[in-house]
Amino acid sequence: MTSAQVLQNTSDEASQVYVTLENLLRCRLLAKDLKLSKQRKVLSLQAGLHSSKFRGRGIDFAEVRAYQAGDDIRTIDWRVTARTGRPHTKLYTEERERPALVIVDQSQSMFFGSHVAFKSVIAAQAASLLAWSALARGDRIGGIVFSDDQHRDIRPRRSHHTALQLTETLLNYNHALNVENNPTVSFTLADGLQQARRILKPGSELFVLSDFEDFDESSKRHLYQLSQHNDVVCILIYDRLEEELPPPGAYAISDGIQRTRINLFDGQVRDAYSQIFKQKIHQLQTGLDQLKIPLIKLRTDRDLLANLMSGLGIRRS
Repeated sequence: MTSAQVLQNTSDEASQVYVTLENLLRCRLLAKDLKLSKQRKVLSLQAGLHSSKFRGRGIDFAEVRAYQAGDDIRTIDWRVTARTGRPHTKLYTEERERPALVIVDQSQSMFFGSHVAFKSVIAAQAASLLAWSALARGDRIGGIVFSDDQHRDIRPRRSHHTALQLTETLLNYNHALNVENNPTVSFTLADGLQQARRILKPGSELFVLSDFEDFDESSKRHLYQLSQHNDVVCILIYDRLEEELPPPGAYAISDGIQRTRINLFDGQVRDAYSQIFKQKIHQLQTGLDQLKIPLIKLRTDRDLLANLMSGLGIRRS
């Protein structure tokens, strides 16, 4: 059974449009397969479960070197000292905590989907998977969930209560979306990234889940600052209908008020439509490549867990 089958009851249309509490809680079970590995930068000064570049007293032995003034005498290696006639001390790789933060876009542009589930649902589920995985790893987890006109910060903590608080926030923001919404945009992706700069400590892990419709120079600037001292991963959520038009034909469409028909037999129209999406992805990819930030692409009709694992370089056990 795929994660899509576990998370989505395809006979229940409501679970495709809005995320359910049951599905978000199921993410805790699936998260055991999403074993987030330690990344390049571990700079946090709090004790935790990840090997760092700092040397000190810890669990994992690193090396033996000649004793230096100020070294803890409790770490002296008496065997090497006796053999060489000079005092030597043991060094250990000290374990450090690795806080993780998820930024989750629940703006109106995410309230769209043509296959399996809406983008907003996939974003919420992916964020929940990442949160439970980080917590199982023994790290603090927090989040920033935002819509077009508001946001909520959840400061990173190592507790199930925090993960459940994030779950509740994702649920509330997701269910606030509807086709009649026409909010005045007062909070953007750039604002969410700026808020992350206030919250995150050096050595943290940041996951940004969005369709990146409002990705701009301001967003890029904040991402650059964040990536200097943290590991940042951007996760693009998109729908198949955004990538390509449905098979040639005449289709009835409606915005809920008006109704019309469109002709999709024209090959030039189809090519131009696909090109717009490719250009958007190219611009986003180019901008993130310049910052050395990886981009993971999650399409709404593909297996969420499998694609997330593949994008993060995690092998199935």
